[in-house]
Amino acid sequence: MSYRIPLHKRFVDAESGWCVRLNRICRGRPTRGFFAVVSRLGDGMFWYALMAALVVLEGMAGLVASAHLAATGAIALGLYKLLKRWTRRPRPFAADLGIRAWVAPLDEFSFPSGHTLHAVAFSVVAVAHVPWVAWLVLPFTACVAVSRVVLGLHYPSDVLAATIIGSALAGLSLWVVSPWLALA
Repeated sequence: MSYRIPLHKRFVDAESGWCVRLNRICRGRPTRGFFAVVSRLGDGMFWYALMAALVVLEGMAGLVASAHLAATGAIALGLYKLLKRWTRRPRPFAADLGIRAWVAPLDEFSFPSGHTLHAVAFSVVAVAHVPWVAWLVLPFTACVAVSRVVLGLHYPSDVLAATIIGSALAGLSLWVVSPWLALA
Protein backbone atom coordinates (compact mmCIF):
# COMPACT_ATOMS: atom_id res chain seq x y z
CA MET A 1 0.00 0.00 0.00
CA SER A 2 1.42 3.36 -1.01
CA TYR A 3 0.76 6.53 0.92
CA ARG A 4 0.57 9.81 -0.90
CA ILE A 5 1.90 12.82 0.92
CA PRO A 6 -0.28 15.90 0.31
CA LEU A 7 1.36 18.67 -1.69
CA HIS A 8 1.02 21.16 1.19
CA LYS A 9 2.83 18.79 3.57
CA ARG A 10 5.63 18.25 1.05
CA PHE A 11 5.99 22.02 0.64
CA VAL A 12 6.10 22.62 4.41
CA ASP A 13 8.65 19.84 4.89
CA ALA A 14 10.84 21.13 2.05
CA GLU A 15 10.67 24.69 3.33
CA SER A 16 11.56 23.59 6.86
CA GLY A 17 14.52 21.68 5.43
CA TRP A 18 15.73 24.80 3.63
CA CYS A 19 15.36 26.80 6.84
CA VAL A 20 17.47 24.30 8.77
CA ARG A 21 20.19 24.26 6.09
CA LEU A 22 20.29 28.04 5.69
CA ASN A 23 20.18 28.59 9.46
CA ARG A 24 23.38 26.54 9.80
CA ILE A 25 25.22 29.21 7.79
CA CYS A 26 25.13 31.40 10.90
CA ARG A 27 27.09 28.96 13.02
CA GLY A 28 30.22 30.86 12.03
CA ARG A 29 30.64 34.05 14.02
CA PRO A 30 31.62 36.33 11.07
CA THR A 31 28.59 35.26 9.01
CA ARG A 32 26.25 35.55 11.98
CA GLY A 33 27.69 38.97 12.80
CA PHE A 34 27.26 40.21 9.23
CA PHE A 35 23.62 39.13 8.98
CA ALA A 36 22.85 40.40 12.50
CA VAL A 37 24.17 43.85 11.53
CA VAL A 38 22.19 43.80 8.26
CA SER A 39 19.07 42.82 10.19
CA ARG A 40 19.60 45.60 12.74
CA LEU A 41 20.15 48.18 10.01
CA GLY A 42 17.00 46.87 8.33
CA ASP A 43 15.05 47.71 11.50
CA GLY A 44 14.96 51.23 10.09
CA MET A 45 18.34 52.85 10.70
CA PHE A 46 19.53 52.29 7.12
CA TRP A 47 16.34 53.77 5.67
CA TYR A 48 16.29 56.78 8.02
CA ALA A 49 19.92 57.50 7.13
CA LEU A 50 19.07 57.16 3.43
CA MET A 51 16.20 59.63 3.76
CA ALA A 52 18.45 62.15 5.53
CA ALA A 53 21.19 61.66 2.92
CA LEU A 54 18.71 62.19 0.09
CA VAL A 55 17.61 65.52 1.57
CA VAL A 56 21.24 66.65 1.94
CA LEU A 57 22.42 65.39 -1.46
CA GLU A 58 19.34 66.00 -3.60
CA GLY A 59 17.74 69.07 -1.99
CA MET A 60 14.02 69.49 -2.67
CA ALA A 61 13.91 66.35 -4.84
CA GLY A 62 15.43 64.42 -1.93
CA LEU A 63 12.86 65.89 0.45
CA VAL A 64 10.04 64.78 -1.86
CA ALA A 65 11.57 61.31 -2.15
CA SER A 66 12.00 61.08 1.64
CA ALA A 67 8.41 62.15 2.28
CA HIS A 68 7.24 59.51 -0.19
CA LEU A 69 9.44 56.90 1.51
CA ALA A 70 8.04 57.85 4.93
CA ALA A 71 4.43 57.63 3.72
CA THR A 72 5.07 54.29 2.02
CA GLY A 73 6.79 53.02 5.17
CA ALA A 74 3.83 53.99 7.35
CA ILE A 75 1.42 52.13 5.09
CA ALA A 76 3.76 49.12 4.94
CA LEU A 77 3.91 49.05 8.74
CA GLY A 78 0.13 48.96 9.10
CA LEU A 79 -0.22 46.36 6.35
CA TYR A 80 2.39 43.99 7.70
CA LYS A 81 1.05 44.23 11.27
CA LEU A 82 -2.45 43.45 10.00
CA LEU A 83 -1.19 40.45 8.01
CA LYS A 84 0.81 39.10 10.96
CA ARG A 85 -2.21 39.29 13.26
CA TRP A 86 -4.38 37.64 10.63
CA THR A 87 -2.06 34.78 9.66
CA ARG A 88 -0.35 34.10 13.04
CA ARG A 89 2.27 31.86 11.47
CA PRO A 90 4.83 30.69 14.05
CA ARG A 91 8.43 31.63 13.38
CA PRO A 92 10.72 28.82 12.13
CA PHE A 93 12.72 28.65 15.37
CA ALA A 94 9.46 28.26 17.32
CA ALA A 95 8.19 25.48 15.05
CA ASP A 96 11.40 23.47 14.58
CA LEU A 97 13.96 22.73 17.29
CA GLY A 98 16.61 22.33 14.58
CA ILE A 99 16.39 26.06 13.81
CA ARG A 100 17.98 28.64 16.06
CA ALA A 101 17.02 32.31 16.29
CA TRP A 102 20.39 34.03 16.06
CA VAL A 103 18.87 37.43 16.94
CA ALA A 104 15.74 38.33 18.89
CA PRO A 105 12.62 38.81 16.76
CA LEU A 106 10.76 42.12 16.89
CA ASP A 107 7.40 40.39 17.20
CA GLU A 108 5.83 36.97 17.61
CA PHE A 109 4.76 35.89 14.14
CA SER A 110 6.54 35.05 10.91
CA PHE A 111 4.33 35.90 7.93
CA PRO A 112 5.17 38.14 6.15
CA SER A 113 8.70 39.39 6.74
CA GLY A 114 8.27 43.03 7.72
CA HIS A 115 11.96 43.74 7.17
CA THR A 116 11.77 42.43 3.60
CA LEU A 117 8.43 44.10 2.85
CA HIS A 118 9.81 47.47 3.94
CA ALA A 119 13.17 46.98 2.23
CA VAL A 120 11.58 46.12 -1.11
CA ALA A 121 9.00 48.92 -0.92
CA PHE A 122 11.65 51.47 0.10
CA SER A 123 14.07 50.32 -2.59
CA VAL A 124 11.52 50.56 -5.40
CA VAL A 125 10.34 54.01 -4.31
CA ALA A 126 13.88 55.31 -3.68
CA VAL A 127 15.18 54.11 -7.05
CA ALA A 128 12.14 55.57 -8.84
CA HIS A 129 12.95 58.99 -7.35
CA VAL A 130 16.76 58.84 -7.32
CA PRO A 131 18.05 56.11 -9.67
CA TRP A 132 21.69 56.45 -8.60
CA VAL A 133 20.89 54.91 -5.18
CA ALA A 134 20.19 51.53 -6.81
CA TRP A 135 23.83 50.42 -6.36
CA LEU A 136 23.37 50.81 -2.59
CA VAL A 137 19.77 49.86 -1.85
CA LEU A 138 19.36 46.81 -4.07
CA PRO A 139 22.25 44.76 -2.61
CA PHE A 140 21.23 45.86 0.88
CA THR A 141 17.64 44.74 0.25
CA ALA A 142 18.85 41.35 -0.99
CA CYS A 143 20.99 40.96 2.15
CA VAL A 144 18.02 41.89 4.36
CA ALA A 145 15.87 39.24 2.67
CA VAL A 146 18.53 36.54 3.07
CA SER A 147 19.23 37.58 6.67
CA ARG A 148 15.66 36.90 7.71
CA VAL A 149 15.93 33.23 6.73
CA VAL A 150 19.50 32.51 7.82
CA LEU A 151 18.89 34.13 11.21
CA GLY A 152 16.02 31.68 11.79
CA LEU A 153 13.31 34.34 11.88
CA HIS A 154 11.42 33.64 8.65
CA TYR A 155 10.60 30.94 6.14
CA PRO A 156 11.60 31.53 2.51
CA SER A 157 7.89 31.86 1.64
CA ASP A 158 7.56 34.71 4.20
CA VAL A 159 10.34 36.54 2.40
CA LEU A 160 8.97 35.78 -1.08
CA ALA A 161 5.49 36.96 -0.10
CA ALA A 162 6.95 40.10 1.49
CA THR A 163 8.87 40.79 -1.73
CA ILE A 164 5.66 40.56 -3.75
CA ILE A 165 3.66 42.66 -1.26
CA GLY A 166 6.41 45.28 -0.96
CA SER A 167 6.72 45.52 -4.75
CA ALA A 168 2.96 45.85 -5.17
CA LEU A 169 2.74 48.48 -2.43
CA ALA A 170 5.59 50.50 -3.95
CA GLY A 171 4.06 50.24 -7.42
CA LEU A 172 0.68 51.38 -6.13
CA SER A 173 2.33 54.19 -4.17
CA LEU A 174 4.20 55.40 -7.24
CA TRP A 175 1.04 55.22 -9.33
CA VAL A 176 -0.92 57.25 -6.76
CA VAL A 177 1.69 60.01 -6.39
CA SER A 178 2.82 60.16 -10.04
CA PRO A 179 0.36 62.93 -11.02
CA TRP A 180 1.76 65.17 -8.25
CA LEU A 181 5.36 64.28 -9.05
CA ALA A 182 4.81 65.38 -12.65
CA LEU A 183 3.83 68.83 -11.35
CA ALA A 184 6.98 69.20 -9.23
